[in-house]
Amino acid sequence: MKNNSLDFYNEKVHEECGVFGIYKMDDEVDVASISRDALYALQHRGQESAGIAVNNDGNFKSIKDVGMVSEVLTNQAMEELGTDGKIAIAHVRYTPYQALDRAGSQPLVIRYIQGSLAICHNGSITNFAEIRKNLEEGGAIFQSFSNAELIAYVIATERVNSETIEDAVKNACNKIEGAYSFVLTSPSKLIAVRDPYGFRPLCVGKLGQSYVVSSESCAFDSIGAQFIRHVKPGEMVVIDEDGFHSYMIEKPKKSALCVFEYVYIARPDSILDCGPVHAVRKEFGKELARDFPVDADLVCGVPDSGNEAAQGYAEESGIPYSAVFVKNKYIGRNLSSMKNTKKERLLMMRLNVLKHKVRGKKVVIIDDSIVHGSTASHIVKLLREAGAAEVHMRISSPPLKYSCYYGSDLHTEKNMIANLMTVEELQNFVGSDSLGFLSIESLRKISNENGISVCDACFTGNYTGPVPKENYVDKFSKKIKLSK
Repeated sequence: MKNNSLDFYNEKVHEECGVFGIYKMDDEVDVASISRDALYALQHRGQESAGIAVNNDGNFKSIKDVGMVSEVLTNQAMEELGTDGKIAIAHVRYTPYQALDRAGSQPLVIRYIQGSLAICHNGSITNFAEIRKNLEEGGAIFQSFSNAELIAYVIATERVNSETIEDAVKNACNKIEGAYSFVLTSPSKLIAVRDPYGFRPLCVGKLGQSYVVSSESCAFDSIGAQFIRHVKPGEMVVIDEDGFHSYMIEKPKKSALCVFEYVYIARPDSILDCGPVHAVRKEFGKELARDFPVDADLVCGVPDSGNEAAQGYAEESGIPYSAVFVKNKYIGRNLSSMKNTKKERLLMMRLNVLKHKVRGKKVVIIDDSIVHGSTASHIVKLLREAGAAEVHMRISSPPLKYSCYYGSDLHTEKNMIANLMTVEELQNFVGSDSLGFLSIESLRKISNENGISVCDACFTGNYTGPVPKENYVDKFSKKIKLSK
């Protein structure tokens, strides 16, 4: 297999979005400013677009565009949103570079027979193609390929024949399948919904007397809010002037939080369904030390998601932990349109090795996953060039072999290196002295011990929920859009 590209960006499993919402119960609360602060904490979940929609007693204002939070939600933009809103929802988006479009930026604000509605979504609707086709045949007009627009259209259609917005949302959710954690605001309510499998995280907190919802609890810490609990799989949370209300849309199926939320996506200071991310990642590292011990001088992690597992490996093995990489955090992430020579140069700029720490040492390096193998081989090369005597690579997840249909942007199975090589061949490819992956048995054991039921289909091919029967094809475009 020829290593054509050192593309750090495409080497990782990417998240699909972060959502946030707030309902003001305290007069002094500025919902727009708080939403922006929360988005900074959720920026790791998406860097391609950002936006906020503010609802002031049914009057909606929104600012959204392609770019990072700091680029889109400038001080001037915040002045346009104002300080008078009662409800706000906010969004950061990840999307494959080739599918990036402004029309898909969120929050999406629509106006229909019952007034206005704004929505933000995280996940992937697996029956997207069927629903979209049926709506288009009925005369529906779409501006984007986003799941949010599809969900909004189904809710609006159901609202015409429903007494309340809650009934409309419930009926809509009975028609859509797959992974969805979304927040929406009607003229007078903030609503948050999580699919019956709980593929994507969603939680509730309080800021004074005001209620907040978020993809991750780290956003609450950044705004001084108190974490209350997670939204349950199949639950709809409604917040209005009378307070907090909970409804079960559908009886929860087998809970199946995406395991990559723990492996890579979520921030280590977040608390997911049954435990702190930091603690679970350390357990991954401890299990790696038990399964793949080695005589070494130091353990280090590939920043940032390899650090906690490396600490766990060090604690269990007794080998000292040391940070040996310096990461340049100001390198842009969108590299996929660049020529390989520029990609390679940017990748070299991204990570530097503290040479004095590894020179002449036997090093254990921990990373969260291997997709193509190009980043792993580059990291091994960096350590060898810095003078490491031996380089032993450990991966805190099993080999990736299958596509994800529930919101993580994974490459096609034919491009995953674990489907093309044995572990021994992959070890030779990356150039390490040894290579070990966390076993699926160990991953499940750690999950069960922490009370976590996860979706691990990307490792096993055993999909918990429905998978798409067909891809949506826009006959007026040369691109084929998957149901993202």
